[in-house]
Amino acid sequence: MAVGLAIASENVQSNGKITLYVVLSCMMAGMGGVIFGYDIGIAGGVTSMDSFLKRFFHKVYLKKEDAKVSNYCVFDSQLLTSFTSSLYVAGLITTFFASYVTKAFGRKTSILAGGAAFLAGTALGGAAFNVLMLIFGRLLLGVGVGFANQAVPLYLSEMALPRLRGATSNGFQLSICIGGLFATLINYGTEKIEGGWGWRVSLAMAGVPASILTFGALFLPETPNSLIQRGHDHQKAKLLLQRIRGIEDVQAELDDLIKASSSKANNKQSFKVILKRRYRPQLVMAVAIPFFQQMTGINVIGFYAPLLFRTIGLGESASLFSAVITVVIGTASTLISMFVVDRVGRRALFMIGGIQMIVSEVIIGGIMAFHLKDHGGLSKGYAFVVLVMVCIYVAGFSWSWGPLGWLVPSEIFPLEIRSVGQSITVAVSFIFTFAVAQTFLAMLCHLKSGIFFFFGGWVMVMTIFVHYLLPETTRVPLEQMEKVWQEHWFWKRIVTETSDKEHKREISI
Repeated sequence: MAVGLAIASENVQSNGKITLYVVLSCMMAGMGGVIFGYDIGIAGGVTSMDSFLKRFFHKVYLKKEDAKVSNYCVFDSQLLTSFTSSLYVAGLITTFFASYVTKAFGRKTSILAGGAAFLAGTALGGAAFNVLMLIFGRLLLGVGVGFANQAVPLYLSEMALPRLRGATSNGFQLSICIGGLFATLINYGTEKIEGGWGWRVSLAMAGVPASILTFGALFLPETPNSLIQRGHDHQKAKLLLQRIRGIEDVQAELDDLIKASSSKANNKQSFKVILKRRYRPQLVMAVAIPFFQQMTGINVIGFYAPLLFRTIGLGESASLFSAVITVVIGTASTLISMFVVDRVGRRALFMIGGIQMIVSEVIIGGIMAFHLKDHGGLSKGYAFVVLVMVCIYVAGFSWSWGPLGWLVPSEIFPLEIRSVGQSITVAVSFIFTFAVAQTFLAMLCHLKSGIFFFFGGWVMVMTIFVHYLLPETTRVPLEQMEKVWQEHWFWKRIVTETSDKEHKREISI
């Protein structure tokens, strides 16, 4: 953290003000997180509704009514998991195309495309009359999420003041939580609708945040970084920077942006560039952080919380209400993270949240191992303890790996590889989100309570990884981020050696 504070103190861009212009722009862009969170929350809720299962997944509904089927295997269906995970296949493919669009046409264009695709997918899902139509709608939702997850974290990071970049960028995770809360509340209400069509309302209501994002994106300003990267008039970028920062003297920050862009940003082979040795630390983090974020097991809770609570013996309505409680706690914890991340630093939150998640997952696994058999449910006391531990787990994730899993990758890349670096981050996230979503119900059936020890073990690995290999990035201006790698005990050997070789090569030329 000392390195970050020292670098930040040298740069005048920290003298900017929090302007209403930036607040409104970031709130609008943050709707990209709301649509993602809404989808995560809504998918788990509707798949626990009997009316939805009867119509689209009748075999799962029959298994649920069969007393001979194990508690852990009731919802084990590849077709059911395909409904959830198909979105992430589309998102994975989209993110590479979105990387080009974000770099060539700007962050605003990608946000607009994401909102429009998500809106189309919402219409198909709400009107679905067979599984094929339902999954095709999910694929369109995936296209929307792919664009949004590529562009929104970059947009927030580039619009933010360096000293408040953590809080601003964590707004993306807060938006995901708000979307999830919105979804679980709607699920809880629509489950009570008589006639068996409440699931249509749940799916169709995703059109509300998607519409706001789509039409709001038309009025979003582009980021100064993107304007300069795409070769626009520097005077236009300066005027925008003055409006964003709320001060006249932005020349130092503008010079930093131009310097970062001028020599390398127009390189057309960004994927080859990021593979160079000097960017090895950033590439490792672009892959490791989203991988670890998914291996916390959080999307198991997000997708399948209602199903998990039904597994331990809670009823349909009680399961949905329990999911509401966990999302409320997650949202509150993310809000706390926004206020403290730029004070205590990224690494401290990673460590605190990691320890919290390990303990809670071990306790959940232990209770289910000793007290939840293949048939019957948990006693009310143990079910309550599991619910409390899930809430503690969600809180730990929501002020650590949740927001920081998006924040850190969005701030560590230099401008020339920022778009492609973010696309790798999003792609890895989609790959393992898909893998976890597609395999969780089968893993639950076969591993039973051991699945929580499985994810707990991964949390231990990632906590050790952060402790030894992730430098502190708090308050470091984006254009000076390379310094943290040059001063890190491990990465400096790779980065410094490469810089020396390149310097000698330039001299010889």
